[in-house]
Amino acid sequence: MAPVFILLGIVAVLVLWFVAIYNNLVHLRNYVDNAWAQIDVQLKRRHDLIPNLIETVKGYMTHERDTLEAITKARTAAMGAKGPAEAGPAETALSGALRGLMVNVERYPDLKASQNFLALQEELSSTENKISFARQAYNDSVTRYNTRIQTIPANLVAGPAGFTPRELFELTDEAERAVPKVSFA
Repeated sequence: MAPVFILLGIVAVLVLWFVAIYNNLVHLRNYVDNAWAQIDVQLKRRHDLIPNLIETVKGYMTHERDTLEAITKARTAAMGAKGPAEAGPAETALSGALRGLMVNVERYPDLKASQNFLALQEELSSTENKISFARQAYNDSVTRYNTRIQTIPANLVAGPAGFTPRELFELTDEAERAVPKVSFA
């Protein structure tokens, strides 16, 4: 009779161990999904600001139609991106197009002084900062999740239970990776 109780005890411990690890993995996966949702919210906010920015700039920048079209195309591609693998390059292209716009704005002093433009530029800058923080939180969540599903003993549960690694939301634009140059000359 004692060996049966010992066997049942061992089975119960193994079941509890499996449940604890499984629940932890679900918890981590949900953090990753939530972190991506936070990035998605900020990206939508950014995408919603861009048409207002373009409309404000159109009146001043009659000769910069190519720049405005590039932003519109990049925004459309970014809005259609699904998940970090597609969103990373699309958002990088959009950031590059917006940088091009801001460089061209320097040629239009009236535009730079426009209260509407300044407010939109401030909103966009604030949104860019929020995207950066959300991206960092997402990548931290993905790293914790991926580490957990790849290490022993959780990998013994993760594989059979269908937990797969997630992709980081990475920069693909070398200009964003570059260290800014400071010159006092």
